[in-house]
Amino acid sequence: MIGRKTMAGAHSAVLLWALMAAPVLAGAAVRAEIAVDVGHTLLAPGATSARGRTEFEFNHELAQALRATLNTLGFAVRLINADGRIDSLQARPQAAEGADLLLSLHHDSVNAFELQSWQWRGQTLDFNDDHAGHSLFVSRDNPDTAHSILCARVIGARLQRMGFMPTHKNGRRRTYADFEHAVHYYDGLAVLRHARMPAVLFEAGVIKNRDEELLLRDPVRIARMADAIATAVAACVLHGKPAQDEAAADAPARRPASVD
Repeated sequence: MIGRKTMAGAHSAVLLWALMAAPVLAGAAVRAEIAVDVGHTLLAPGATSARGRTEFEFNHELAQALRATLNTLGFAVRLINADGRIDSLQARPQAAEGADLLLSLHHDSVNAFELQSWQWRGQTLDFNDDHAGHSLFVSRDNPDTAHSILCARVIGARLQRMGFMPTHKNGRRRTYADFEHAVHYYDGLAVLRHARMPAVLFEAGVIKNRDEELLLRDPVRIARMADAIATAVAACVLHGKPAQDEAAADAPARRPASVD
């Protein structure tokens, strides 16, 4: 387990280099392919926002923006589950076979007991304004945990550099891989553990928060978030080298048994 303190030395150097190098990558000829997974489906649309919009709709909107930005940087993008009809969780990493990175996009909620009721346009809906912000997840059951952590860290760092703030609410249940950048271990998550390439699950924000929901629906902000993610992905995939602590996460003796 990596503690809550900011990693120093090689890890800090990797992040700093990646963020400094990222802006010059725009327009470069890139042959790498990124698999972007739209979380949830039409029949199982995930959480419902404070104003009644499904998580799948949020995920789909962000995925489209991210695909466009990655294409601008020269990446090939494989959009998974764009129609919301994918068969299973295992089908997602299978559809990503051959890609250099799998990034699964989601939007967060809160525990049922934390919700409060309110009226919105004649509907009784629920909300929680206590939690806001993004978070990232990786699995130690993924065959390349080291690069998964590295990419998650660089994405988290780039987002914060551009003014996006993380949430630490998930630290109540998920061990940290990197506290500063809100990167957690979620070992049993199927989309991560069954992937044969580095894989990261990204929660863009808390859609039960009434203020953050509006931000997560703002096209300008969505484009800025997509730009932050894409720039970080370019830095990680093209030039990222795992630091010692990241590489150690791939050692079988360091991995606890999956519980999910």
